[in-house]
Amino acid sequence: MSEQHILITGLLIFLARICDVSIGTIRTIMTVQGKTVISFVLAIFEITIWVLVASTVINQLNDKPILIVFYAFGYATGNVVGILVERKLAFGIIILKLLTRTAGQEIADYLRAKGQPVTVFVGEGMKGPVSELYIACRRRDLKWILPEVKQLDEQVFYIIEQARDMTRVLKPLHTPMGGWRSVFKKK
Repeated sequence: MSEQHILITGLLIFLARICDVSIGTIRTIMTVQGKTVISFVLAIFEITIWVLVASTVINQLNDKPILIVFYAFGYATGNVVGILVERKLAFGIIILKLLTRTAGQEIADYLRAKGQPVTVFVGEGMKGPVSELYIACRRRDLKWILPEVKQLDEQVFYIIEQARDMTRVLKPLHTPMGGWRSVFKKK
């Protein structure tokens, strides 16, 4: 019965560490993006879980040193889970820079028709003239923008930069549905 109790306690510690470290990862990203209210709320949950788990491990350390392993593996797993969750949520605003030799105006016209603002600059690259397109968009919009752009120009070169502060972001008029919403999409 004692081994079963240690295993259950260890698994609970492992799962709790995944939760609090994942929350901490997302909270850190929200803090960097300047989302203070969300960061505040996440910090409350994160530290509450951490205090409960850490005190459990510390109080039982002499009798059940194996709990340290569950604690450590939960921490490491929580980092990975937090990063994966944040990628799925795709919070934030980015600047997408597209460089193309052949399809600059075609890409700009296509994205503008979808309601996505685009600014076009003409420049010179290593092999001659290029069009550089600047697009300020939500990070989640990359899921539909990049595949569409690559269909128009397979050789497009792109750079993605994090935008911390902006006066405003114009949202596209049309955003293709993805994920669970596309299941219910009427044809």
